[in-house]
This record gives sequence, C-alpha cells and structure tokens, in this order.
Amino acid sequence: MTSTVELELDYLVIGHVTRDLANGAFTIGGTVSYAARTARVLGCRVGVVTSTGPDLDLSQTLGGVSVVRVPATQTTTFENIYTSGDRRQVLHSAAKRLGPGMVPTSWKAAIVHLGPVARECDPALIDAFDDSFIGLTPQGWMRRWDQAGCVSSCRWEKAEKLLAHADAVVLSAEDVGGNEALVAQYVAQTRLLVLTQAAAGCTVYTAGQSRHFPAPAVQEVNPTGAGDIFAAAFFVWMHRTGNPWAAARFASCVAAHSVTRAGLASTPSPNEAALCKQTLGE
Repeated sequence: MTSTVELELDYLVIGHVTRDLANGAFTIGGTVSYAARTARVLGCRVGVVTSTGPDLDLSQTLGGVSVVRVPATQTTTFENIYTSGDRRQVLHSAAKRLGPGMVPTSWKAAIVHLGPVARECDPALIDAFDDSFIGLTPQGWMRRWDQAGCVSSCRWEKAEKLLAHADAVVLSAEDVGGNEALVAQYVAQTRLLVLTQAAAGCTVYTAGQSRHFPAPAVQEVNPTGAGDIFAAAFFVWMHRTGNPWAAARFASCVAAHSVTRAGLASTPSPNEAALCKQTLGE
C-alpha cells in the first residue's frame, strides 16, 4: 500500500478490530480499538491498520484516528463468556491477515504497537519499523481454535525473534497460563516485559530487576479491554519518560478506571488520565 502524503504519527497500532458478542449483544472491540482510543486521550496522533468486513462502521469507534482498513468478507468475531472470573472464548469468524505491505510507506510512527487477537499480525511486521519504539501485546499469537471456534492457549511461534526486537512487551498471567518458567524465559529474551495480573496488579521485569505494582482498588464491572488500555498507557508513558516504574504506575491507574465500565466506554477520559498523571507527582 502506497501513499504520496507523509503522515507523522505518535502511535500506530496494527491488528483486527473485532465484533465481541456477550449475552446476546454485539459490541466493537479488539486491541486496536481500546489501544487507539487510549492513545488519543493521551494526546497522541494515532493510526490504525486493520481488516474488517463491510458490516462495521468505524467512524465513531475510531473518530480522529487515521485508519487503513483492508477489506475482508467477514469481521473477526469473538464470543466472550465469563464465569467465576474466568473467560472462555469462541472465534466465529476472522478477517484478513495483516503484513508489512498493508502499512502505507509514507506513515512514520514514534510508537508501533503490534496487537494481534487472532494470529492476524505477520511476524515480519517487526522488521518494518527501524526507527520506532516497538510494543507487543502477543496474546493473539498465543491462541489457537478448533473447528468449532473454541479458543485455547498455544505456544507462541517465533517468540524469540519478536521478543529480541521489541522495546516493551505486555502480556497477562492468563496468556501464559500462570507458567512462571515461561515468563522467566520471555524475560530473558527481551528488554522490558510487564506481566499483568488483573486485580493483583502487574510485575515489571527489566535490566535484571523486577518490581510488583498493586492495582488500585475499584469496583469491577467488566474487565474486557483493560489489558489493552494498560498496554497503550504503558507504551506511551514509557516512550515519553524512559521510566518503566512510572509507566507501570500510570498504566495501572488508567486500567483500574477502565474496569469500572463496560465496552469501549471503558477507555479513559481526559480527566482520568490527568488524575493518573497527578499520582506520579508530575
């Protein structure tokens, strides 16, 4: 994909916008939706590369965002089923795979966030942005599904190469199935890794150090999207300050606000972002 107009972005996120089904109702979701909206609130010029079917209107979801949409016959659709704090997922359909050739050559981004949800991001994307801060949320590379669409965990293929090229990686305890040995393996292969642990907070690993940050206590309504909101806030703050501890505190605060609401309404407000910044004494 080519363009003659150069576009300078602060934050580019690549992955599928999704239709999320819960309790018989559809909402728009996906890492790109939550992350792009969060980055916008944090003052970033935001771009998205995604693929959807013709049924999805992104004008309100991604208002103010530069969007490249690769046409597909179907939109990626997940059904999320929550029971006793656990989530079970069913993948009903998937849009097209996203590769380097789908990113306009004229787009330049300070931060590039690869956010697959259904193995849609070609790992070759990691080599397409030489001068950018690369953030990964690899959950979509750590999923597989059977013929009925039932989603389960799987080994992250090409993890070593992707981890080596990343500036920061955010994944959840759910993504790794609580496997501490696997976390240690990933930590040894990358510069900076954050393990999010839902209401228990997060642990940051970098330069041979690790620190745990508890999450602010809130009344949880719906956790969907909280990890993506955390990741976007963390990547933006890390890029701005170079301080992983401050980035973790800021992102934890932003994500805590998010679980008090459901759907895309969970993305932060400007007032919430300002309040979280104040907690850092800035």
